[in-house]
Amino acid sequence: MASPATAGEVQDEAICSICLGYLTEPVTIACGHNFCRACLSQYCAEKGAGTPLTCPQCRAQFQKGEFRPNTQLSNIVQKLKQLGLKPGKGQKEKLCERHEERLKLFCEEDGETICWVCEKSRDHKSHTVVPVEEAAQEYKEKLQGALGPLRKELEEALVLTSKEKEKTTKWQRTVKNKRETIAGEFNKLHTLLREEEQLLLQSLEEEERETLQRLQENVTKLSQQSSSLQQLITELEEKCQQPVVELLKDVKSTLSRSENVKLQEPEAVSTDLKNVYKISLDMREALQRFGVDVTLDPDTAHPKLVLSEDRKHVRHGDKRQDLPNNPERFDTYPEILGAEGFAGGRRYWEVEVGDKTDWVLGVCRESVSRKGESTFSLGNGHWAMWLRDGGYKALTSPSTPLPVRVRPRRVGIFLDYEAGEVSFYNVTDRSHLFTFTGTFSGTLRPYFHPSINAGGTNAAPLIICPVPAQARGNLGP
Repeated sequence: MASPATAGEVQDEAICSICLGYLTEPVTIACGHNFCRACLSQYCAEKGAGTPLTCPQCRAQFQKGEFRPNTQLSNIVQKLKQLGLKPGKGQKEKLCERHEERLKLFCEEDGETICWVCEKSRDHKSHTVVPVEEAAQEYKEKLQGALGPLRKELEEALVLTSKEKEKTTKWQRTVKNKRETIAGEFNKLHTLLREEEQLLLQSLEEEERETLQRLQENVTKLSQQSSSLQQLITELEEKCQQPVVELLKDVKSTLSRSENVKLQEPEAVSTDLKNVYKISLDMREALQRFGVDVTLDPDTAHPKLVLSEDRKHVRHGDKRQDLPNNPERFDTYPEILGAEGFAGGRRYWEVEVGDKTDWVLGVCRESVSRKGESTFSLGNGHWAMWLRDGGYKALTSPSTPLPVRVRPRRVGIFLDYEAGEVSFYNVTDRSHLFTFTGTFSGTLRPYFHPSINAGGTNAAPLIICPVPAQARGNLGP
C-alpha cells in the first residue's frame, strides 16, 4: 500500500480545482490541466456567447469542446478511492502544539483549530466549537461562493481592457486620417500655409498624446486590477485545496478580502477631436485665386426650378413651367448645371445655402443622365455632398457621414482637374469638409440641386456667390 506522503502527492493531481473533489471522468484541456467532465461542461455553459474561455486554474484560453478524456488519470483516481483516501487526507495529520492531541475541533470565535483539551480550557470554554470537518465544509462552500463573483470581476476587467485597447486603436486611426486630410489640404497650397500646417499638426499631436496617455493609463489600471484579481483567485483556489487545518487558517481574513474587491471602471475618455483643425482664412484667400464666375444654365433646369435674371439664384417653385423638353434638361429631379464646363485646371466657387434644410452641391460629368430616375453617386458621374434629414454626407459609395461642428451657411467647392480632386469647404468656419480623389476625363460641370420647397420650409434659393475682385481668374484651360 502506498505511504501517506506518496498518496498525498498523487492526490494533488487527482483533485478537480472546480469542485475540489476527486476527478470524475477527467478531461484534459490545451494547457494540460485536468477537470471533471461535468464541472468543465458547466463552466463552459455559464460563459456568455462570445466570451473567451479560460482555464479555471491558469487562465490560458481554450476552445469550447476541445478537451479530451484522460483515461490514465481516471485509473489513478479509482486506485486512490480503493485505498480509502479522501481528498485532502493524504498528508500527515497535525497535532496540537500544546497538548499533542489531534486537532479535531474548530473555534468559531478565534478562527483556529483546537484539540479536545483546548476545548475544555478556560480560553475556549464559552466559545462555539464545531468539528473541523463540519467547519471545513462550511468554509469551503463560502470560498467556492466567493470565487464566482471574483471570476466575474476578472472577466469584466478583461473585457474592459479589450475595449480600451480597441478604443486606442480606433483613436489612432482617427488621428491618422485627420493628419492625412490636413497634410493633403496644405500640400495644395504649401507655399502660403506651411507655418499654419505645422501649428495645426502640433496641436493635433499634442491632443493625440494627451488622449493616448489617458487611454493607456486606463489600460494600465485595468491590467493591475486584473492581476490583483488573478492573484486573489489563485489564492482562494489554493486555499480550497489545502488540508482542513491549513484551509481554516486565516480563512475569515481571506474571505473578507475577497468580499471587499470592487472593480474600478476606467475614467471615461472622449475620442472625439476637441479641436476643429479648421483651415484658416488664408486657405480661403488662396483658393479664391482660382475663383471662377459660375452661372446657371437654364437649358438644363428642371421645369419646377425658378432662376433669377442674373442666373445666380435657383429655387424650387410650386408649379411646373411650360418649357421645351430639350435633351439637356433634367426631367425628374430639381437639378440644374452650371453653364461653364471645365476640362482641366483649377476652379473654385462658393454657394450660399443659408438655412436651407435640404440640398445637393458638387460637380458632375457633362454626359450625366438628364432623363428619368438617377442617383447622385460616383458611378453616375457625380462628385457631390448633401444635407438631408439634418445630416451632412459625401456621396461616396456607400455615403460618408461628415462630422460638421458648425452649420455651413456657405459652401466652397474646389476642382483640381489634373490632381483628380473635388474638395468641399465650410466657408462659415473655414474648415475642410471632404475631398473626393480619382481620375477625371471629359468635361465637368458645376452641379446644383436645391431640393423641393417642402411646404415653404426649404423654399430659400441656392445662391452662387460673386467672385472677389482680387481673384486672378481661372488657371488652366
